Amino acid sequence: MHLYWTRLEDEQCSLVLAATDQGVCCVGITLEEIQEWGSKHLGDAELVEAPEKMALYKSQLQEYLAGERTIFDLPLDLKGTPFQLKVFEALQQIPYGSTVSYADIAEAIGNPKAVRAVGGAIGKNPVLIAVPCHRVIGKNGTLTGFSSGIPLKKKLLTIEKVPFKD
Repeated sequence: MHLYWTRLEDEQCSLVLAATDQGVCCVGITLEEIQEWGSKHLGDAELVEAPEKMALYKSQLQEYLAGERTIFDLPLDLKGTPFQLKVFEALQQIPYGSTVSYADIAEAIGNPKAVRAVGGAIGKNPVLIAVPCHRVIGKNGTLTGFSSGIPLKKKLLTIEKVPFKD
């Protein structure tokens, strides 16, 4: 099995994108993150730099970062526990330019008492932006944790013209 990757350098951010033959599986800040994710979820998959294979993924992310794309049309190859996969599915239902709370996601997956577990699952989201965990904020409108850092979360919400409290 191969884990294909490429870099996306943009004035908004710098990302490393990775995909299997089934679809995008990981978007991170560093190649080390991608390697770590690959080792954990794909075992001995060969890491292959493949800009041509990643061109569709890269172009859709560039369009998003330029404010030209609001919906992703990418095959995803999400890995995680059944609970995490439910959370990732709920994240994909958050419309562009909107935010929800962790409690809203817990409610959406039919487990309203699992707010902390939802937060843990969101923190393990491997596909930044296309699985929009950046759209989850605190109940009071404040920005809460983001695995790739609050500055990137602010940039993404600003692209979507979402008001938030600093």
